[in-house]
Amino acid sequence: MSGVPSGFEGRGRARGHAQGSIERVVTVGEGLAVFRSGPDEQLWRAEQVTVGTGGAEANVAMTLAHLGVPVVWAGRVAADSLARRVVRELRAEGVTVRTVVDPDRPTGLLVKDVRADGRTAVSYHRAGCAGSALTAADVDALDLDLAPGTLVHVTGITGCLSDSAAEAVRHLVTRAREAGALVSFDVNHRPRLWGDRPAAEAHRELAAAADLVVASFDEVPFLVGPSFEVDTRASGLEQAELAADALAGAGHRHVVVTAGAAGAFAIDGGDRALSVAHEIDVVDTVGAGDAFVGGYLAGWARGEVLTGRLRLASLSGAAACRHAGDWEGAVDLDGLGEGPGSGGDPVIR
Repeated sequence: MSGVPSGFEGRGRARGHAQGSIERVVTVGEGLAVFRSGPDEQLWRAEQVTVGTGGAEANVAMTLAHLGVPVVWAGRVAADSLARRVVRELRAEGVTVRTVVDPDRPTGLLVKDVRADGRTAVSYHRAGCAGSALTAADVDALDLDLAPGTLVHVTGITGCLSDSAAEAVRHLVTRAREAGALVSFDVNHRPRLWGDRPAAEAHRELAAAADLVVASFDEVPFLVGPSFEVDTRASGLEQAELAADALAGAGHRHVVVTAGAAGAFAIDGGDRALSVAHEIDVVDTVGAGDAFVGGYLAGWARGEVLTGRLRLASLSGAAACRHAGDWEGAVDLDGLGEGPGSGGDPVIR
């Protein structure tokens, strides 16, 4: 793929994806404390707030743990009470935790505020936080098992927090490749985090190293360049299929492309499948994409066929939307309908 550093060219995409070959998942990222007001109360006048845990990789890890997949979450954490809560909550949900403790920086914070119109406004307070100071040396110090049978999952979020965090993610992926582990990459592009900085090269570099690439259809141009443009006339699932074909045409053998409430489309080698989103009453969509990814990775680890992976992913993502927390809904799949959903996104990002 053009524009990709030579050290990562074509690696994972040429390899087969043996079913049932994943024994454990390892993910490295930023753990966030989450503050949210009640469902009918704006933050500025709330007398109480709920404190929880978030962060893309942490959400994926907790989804995997509840689906029975051994999973390790690792990262640089603060020495404060919020970090203690993040670590405790991850462990309580069945995740193995590995940390490097930073005594000088605070825990990053995600704040959810219910607006007067009922929608949720999300803000982040993570500048100078412990997670953003992650380094390549931290990755080595975390003592991660990257042997064959391991799937290393990374996202486009951690690497954009700082130059050192970007280097840490690249170092992790390089080590994983050298050790024979599989790699999955969720683009998870966040415009507010990237600001005016160019993101395409960083996303392409990680995608080129991955055995699985997950992206929303509007993130695919970051990976394939101007050769793909979103067709606004097409339906959501049609756009997802077109985007998946564009990624496959660029050399990625295993891809999942999401289309929000419409569903998702996946390609793994010669197999192709789509899933239609489940019909639910949406409370909060923050964390739903992470739950979707966790469900898909769990299905892959179980040796499910492509349609089975997508079904578990869709169920997990829908379940996450039924709860105001980032991950709490994803661990309960009971009672989900089978019909398509078309509700709008109640969150302003």
